[in-house]
Amino acid sequence: MMNPFNFAKVPPLYLGQGKLQLLPQLMQSYGRGESLRVLWVTGKSSLQKSGQEARVESLLGQGGEVVGRVFCEQEPTTEWIDHCCETYRPQQINLVVGIGGGSVIDAGKAISAMLPHENSIFDHLEGVGKGIPHSGIKVPYLAIPTTSGTGSEATKNAVISQVGPQGYKKSLRHDHLIPDGVIIDGDLLTSCPPEITASCGMDAFTQLLEPYLSPTASPLSDVLAWSGLKIISRNLLKACGEGAQDPQVRESMAYASFLSGVALANAGLGIVHALASPLGGYFPIPHGVICGTLMAAAVRVNWQALQNRDPHHPAVGKMVQLGQWMSQEEGKSPGYYGDFLVQELENWTEQLKIPRLGEYGVTEGDLGRILAQTTNRNNPIALNFGEIQELLQARL
Repeated sequence: MMNPFNFAKVPPLYLGQGKLQLLPQLMQSYGRGESLRVLWVTGKSSLQKSGQEARVESLLGQGGEVVGRVFCEQEPTTEWIDHCCETYRPQQINLVVGIGGGSVIDAGKAISAMLPHENSIFDHLEGVGKGIPHSGIKVPYLAIPTTSGTGSEATKNAVISQVGPQGYKKSLRHDHLIPDGVIIDGDLLTSCPPEITASCGMDAFTQLLEPYLSPTASPLSDVLAWSGLKIISRNLLKACGEGAQDPQVRESMAYASFLSGVALANAGLGIVHALASPLGGYFPIPHGVICGTLMAAAVRVNWQALQNRDPHHPAVGKMVQLGQWMSQEEGKSPGYYGDFLVQELENWTEQLKIPRLGEYGVTEGDLGRILAQTTNRNNPIALNFGEIQELLQARL
């Protein structure tokens, strides 16, 4: 008998080259002509670099009245979200459109959630605010990613950061905050620089593998995570190299990223993301870099721990399955495929030149406070203090 499980809502997805043309039509489903007042959230330069800025601006104008544009140049903070909402709340915005990387998508999601409310977003952040549940009342939101990594376009939470000694990375969360529509168009993705493509791609891979190995995985989340893992393992290196200008390669990466958001929303995340929260709060490290630099080390530590303490754990078979898929070799032992997976991910980390934690100021002396704020979350096996410390030390 199948174990019972729940499955979160997935937003409407419009994927393919040329799908951006649907933007005015999707916008007009929320209002007509001048009655639709739109706030546009973008990054600092991704649209200019893609050569698509004028086209996007024209399409937005066809769909409604663009009241304003805000630039999210880094991971959104409490103060920045509050300032944006205070500025545009009097403008009676009735649609937010976020076009950019993961931080932009999160920022747009948070703005759409807080525009109808007078209080600070801090009141609703998990673990640091006042613990007030968000009502779910929001301004409709359309998400159009230009990078492939966070999967935020498919989730119900927006990550808000504050970097410093008392820093945090925490979520605003409600079932209704999931975007009302998502457009993935290869023409918006090909200009993403190699270093961002690499770190975002490794982030997406992590967000597929951790839910796949999670104790709370379901048959449905497994199917989606496995699909994404196969796609990303065939396209990540291409997207960072000879396939960087190929819209189909980029759309494959973006589809895998979307699936990672669906998978994490339904099966949770493991030790890498548990470490990403304190690391991203204490140090100015982009989220994709944290996940990318820790992923291979975490897989090695998990593989060793499972082999030593619980060799019949379902996650062992899944890691073997992925190693076999990536190796494309038949007839080898389970141990061979597990070791191949670890080695291949370590090769990716070096080949893609993912920065080490030490490049952002993390030292051996910082490990204690990082570990103090870390839990195993939905890791397939409970790692002990020494094992978690080992994977951090491997990437200093």
